[in-house]
Amino acid sequence: MLHANDSSLPNLAEMERCGELLFVPFGGGHVRAWAERLAPLARPEFHLYDHELPPETEFRLEAAKSVNLRPRCQAVLTKKRCLENYLHPEAIFAAGGIRVHFDDFDCVAELTARELYRQRPGEIAWQLQARRSQSRMANRAKRWLNTQAVENMTVALLDEQDREGEILSWMSTITELTTS
Repeated sequence: MLHANDSSLPNLAEMERCGELLFVPFGGGHVRAWAERLAPLARPEFHLYDHELPPETEFRLEAAKSVNLRPRCQAVLTKKRCLENYLHPEAIFAAGGIRVHFDDFDCVAELTARELYRQRPGEIAWQLQARRSQSRMANRAKRWLNTQAVENMTVALLDEQDREGEILSWMSTITELTTS
């Protein structure tokens, strides 16, 4: 979407398809280990870490500092809790017909899971579900947000949700790293 709107931005899907770029989603995990894992390859790296909430934020900041000490490597933390916070509520509505209201540090996946769950008649109340069940539903919602809802994002919706232009700055950094 961004490359189609501005050809100076990288076409990440095409770069990945051609082997110019590799995405390594580590899904949380031990961020410090991932900060060092690819260093022996001596290749440009761009690490994007969700901000999350303290104390996890501090671990991620330390990992980013470590990456940023290496040449041609850049790590940043999102200014919002996680990538799902950059989704516009209208994109979520277009994907699933649900209204989810959230701010920059809400857990969008959990709020979405609750709303999807609420639409199922005859179920017991969300708060009576086991924490493990809630977590599984939130993980499914996260996957749905990152595959279905994201497809409904437009440049205009992104501009509304990312007023500081963070995502564009990440794209520019990737361009710099891959062309240097």
